[in-house]
Amino acid sequence: MKRKPSTEATAAWIRLMRVQSRVLDAVEQELKKAGFPPLAWYEALFELSRAPAGEMRPVELERQMLIPQYSASRLIDRLVDEGLAVRRECKIDKRGQFVEITEAGRELQRKMGTAYSAAIEKHVGSKLSDADAVKLCGLLDRLGCTCDDAAVLAARDGVAVR
Repeated sequence: MKRKPSTEATAAWIRLMRVQSRVLDAVEQELKKAGFPPLAWYEALFELSRAPAGEMRPVELERQMLIPQYSASRLIDRLVDEGLAVRRECKIDKRGQFVEITEAGRELQRKMGTAYSAAIEKHVGSKLSDADAVKLCGLLDRLGCTCDDAAVLAARDGVAVR
């Protein structure tokens, strides 16, 4: 039998799960108070907006967002129903499909980005110094999370991503 995690590692795990849940809930509430749809909509629109030609295959969107296929399908349906994205048939593989962001989707993503940035500052940035944030990213990197991608995107767009 392999070694059990230490008490300290278990405590770190519990804190990581709890803080993730609490911060995400707080950010969701901030978006809701500002009259915006759920954070998943922003994330999907953000991923589509930064994709070449503003389009991705649904499976690519699932991978980027770390969500299961059924959740991605429902999310895409909602975005399409609201006119924020469209489905397109793949010209090369007629069985394949692309999801493409619309101009309305780009507009909503930009508006939500402002509220999202403010929520991240309120619930994370105001509680950590920049040095603490760098240290936290280093620790999370050791667990398999690469914060470099988020830092590059945040610098480029002025918006942090989950």
